[in-house]
Amino acid sequence: MSTLSLGGLRAPLVVLRLFGADFAHLPAPCVSVSTVYPDLLTLSFHDDLAGFEAWREALGMAPESVSYDEQSSGSTRVLRVESDYAGARVELVGFAKTSAAAPVCSRQGAAP
Repeated sequence: MSTLSLGGLRAPLVVLRLFGADFAHLPAPCVSVSTVYPDLLTLSFHDDLAGFEAWREALGMAPESVSYDEQSSGSTRVLRVESDYAGARVELVGFAKTSAAAPVCSRQGAAP
């Protein structure tokens, strides 16, 4: 059981409240606040990289600070960026399927 009180999550909860007021027009993310990282607010976007990008721009996070990775044997791309905002650490995470693998072409003229 956590010994942290709800007040210990104040920083990310205050930022979430600010976002609700200031960015209500942006796409709704999945929201995560955890006692494991009590100063962190994570906004995640599943199959919505446009939503990820809209939030990145609204929060003034530099495009060059976005990291790119792949998971699930390369079938899912993951974008991630973090920044400080009003006393909390804010992390944006975007997930999207990668485009289908290109078909393997056979050599022309090769016998089947």
